[in-house]
Amino acid sequence: MPRQVDHAGRRRLIAEAVCELADEHGLEGVSLRDVAARAQVSMGAVQRCFRTKEEMLVFALGHIGEVIGERVQARLVRSPAQSARTALGYAATEVALLREEHRAEARVWLAFVAQAAVSEALATPLRANYAELQEAFARLIAEAHADAGPATGAATEAPAEGGAGSGRPVESLDAHREARTLLALADGLTTHVLIGHLSRQAAQDVLHAHLGRLCE
Repeated sequence: MPRQVDHAGRRRLIAEAVCELADEHGLEGVSLRDVAARAQVSMGAVQRCFRTKEEMLVFALGHIGEVIGERVQARLVRSPAQSARTALGYAATEVALLREEHRAEARVWLAFVAQAAVSEALATPLRANYAELQEAFARLIAEAHADAGPATGAATEAPAEGGAGSGRPVESLDAHREARTLLALADGLTTHVLIGHLSRQAAQDVLHAHLGRLCE
């Protein structure tokens, strides 16, 4: 009887090999032959899973996104009663890839982002990934803002010097705008830590300070 092949498992194995090679050499160092050797499968097995190198890279990018997403979800599940503010902090910290054990993951992620600038095949799923993260951030920001109470959402400006009255209401929180800002900050901190402009601790301080102001 023919041996059953776990195609889904083999595709994940190949994706992991792609990520290892991208970490070591960048995406320009990823070839089908080298991926096959790293995954310890034949060239034919790689080509049966992926028709082209581009298709393989798109799958590997999705694999990285899934790994990060699963890690965020795992942290949230461990503390189901936590506040939206705490959940937002967990999610933003994971997305920023600031911990030492995620340094290789950060290098691979940025290699894919750089390649996506000249590859629409990679840019399309990357945009979808960012859009999903932005929606999750917006939802948590809105919940955290609501938890903070009416004083945050209905603050008023002080009257102008010499004027009368109680001042006009400040514009209410735009959760989607704040989510875009937070996502851009997290993404930028990944780069700054990776090239040594900021230490991991300094980047964490920046992120936590922003979250503190956002959720006041």
